[in-house]
Amino acid sequence: MNPEENTASTPTAADAANPAAAEGSAPVASAEERLAELEARHASVSDAYLRAKAEAENTRRRAEEEMSKARKFAVEGFAESLLPVCDSLEAAIALQHSDTPATPEQMLEGVHATLRQLLSALERNKVLPISPPAGTKFDPHQHQAISMVPAEQEANTVVAVLQKGYLIADRVLRPALVTVAAPK
Repeated sequence: MNPEENTASTPTAADAANPAAAEGSAPVASAEERLAELEARHASVSDAYLRAKAEAENTRRRAEEEMSKARKFAVEGFAESLLPVCDSLEAAIALQHSDTPATPEQMLEGVHATLRQLLSALERNKVLPISPPAGTKFDPHQHQAISMVPAEQEANTVVAVLQKGYLIADRVLRPALVTVAAPK
């Protein structure tokens, strides 16, 4: 065998590293195939990105709409629970203007029933009264001292409640107006 023929037919290390170079026109076809593959992948990734971006924008828009509705109609449940109270008051007024008005005892009974309805509606909506019993330590976060009076109890404690306060979900809506025992 001729040594020149042997070297021509035996692949070299360079040919092994770049198989497309050994085939002649194969590198062009391989590069074009690779380019087409990458362009297709790029189009696929771009499409996925645009879809994800659109989905995120739609989700953000829906969340904003829901927040807007929640703010707008937040008081709906509370208002709905007050409607029976309104109905009771209107019925009492209508009764007084009828041919047979209610007696004072009936009116008082109706007022108490209406007050129970109102307190129940407030409680269902987490509006709770602040009415500390006498002797309770004064809490400036829930009580507002109107005056200090001499009393036979520990200093800085509630003597009397002049007006109830109210909490709404653990936040003071209105502090209770109280008189406080003066230091001795």
